Amino acid sequence: MHESQKSKYSIHPRADKMYHDMKMLYWWPNMKADIATYVSKCLTCAKVKAKHQRPSSLLVQPDIPEWKWEKITMDFITKLPKTAAGFDSIWVIVDRLTKSAHFLPMRETDSTEKLTRLYMKEIVARHGIPVSEMHNLPDQRLFTRLWKTCVIDFGNGWDRHLPLVEFSYNNSYHTSIKAAPFEALYGRKCRSPVCWAEVGEAQLTGPEIIHETTEKIFKIRDRMQAARDRQKSYADKRRRPLEFEVRDKVMLKVAPWKGVMRFGKRGKLNPRYIGPFRIIERIGLVAYHLELPQELSRVHNVFHVCNLKKCLSDDTLIIPLEEIQLDDKLNFVEEPVEIMDREVKQLK
Repeated sequence: MHESQKSKYSIHPRADKMYHDMKMLYWWPNMKADIATYVSKCLTCAKVKAKHQRPSSLLVQPDIPEWKWEKITMDFITKLPKTAAGFDSIWVIVDRLTKSAHFLPMRETDSTEKLTRLYMKEIVARHGIPVSEMHNLPDQRLFTRLWKTCVIDFGNGWDRHLPLVEFSYNNSYHTSIKAAPFEALYGRKCRSPVCWAEVGEAQLTGPEIIHETTEKIFKIRDRMQAARDRQKSYADKRRRPLEFEVRDKVMLKVAPWKGVMRFGKRGKLNPRYIGPFRIIERIGLVAYHLELPQELSRVHNVFHVCNLKKCLSDDTLIIPLEEIQLDDKLNFVEEPVEIMDREVKQLK
């Protein structure tokens, strides 16, 4: 097995190829299982061979908030065309219960102090202090598409039209809550140029308003739970459960920098995993705290299980960090050695 896997005449074949080659000359009980176990412990294969399997870990969703603007999520949309006022980014802050959002224009170079003042003015002054925050929007594709159309339509003047974009989003039907965010937040539909009908003509007394608002929140929570159950059921069919124990050794996935063409000195020969690293602590259901070396001190040491794979190697601990230069997001850049030719394609 050692000669078939690691000698200079072999190329680290997969377990099934190695088995078909060896069974022509050898046989022993549980031969196929022994070969599979031996290959799984090869550190070289663990570093460079991508796993063609379903994504790891079942879908884990955060708890549904109890009340409006109690828990929020936020993200920054950057690299937009600079406006006359100097804005080049948008700070998107969304209530996780009602899906209502605020779009705040900003500069990518704004200080933390300036962002804090903006947050106090636009969020805390209107809704109070949220209990918790999450980063990275769940509807990232929706907002990316929204900003693309906004920039295409308004160009460098997109900041002047941002209030109208916010108005349009908050009055658009949201599938998970089966209502518009404005209606979910205030308990009634918003009057808009699309529908000038009188809204709220029927006068409600104080107790009736409170009862109706509370009832709407319960309905929204039920609708969100139904939507989450459908999403989890759909996602888990395409995933596989994966768990590790404290002190297990795992390999950590790295990836080429997105948008950079994959060719160069090493190109596809670069390792796709580094390590092994020891697990120090399990955090929640799908995150693990790893013991990283000093070379990776700028990398946050907590990782989702989908970025890890079991290391079964019996070899001495090897951390091949000299082969690639990683950034703080575990991406590495692959650059071309030389551009040999250029071609301009005329598109329709």
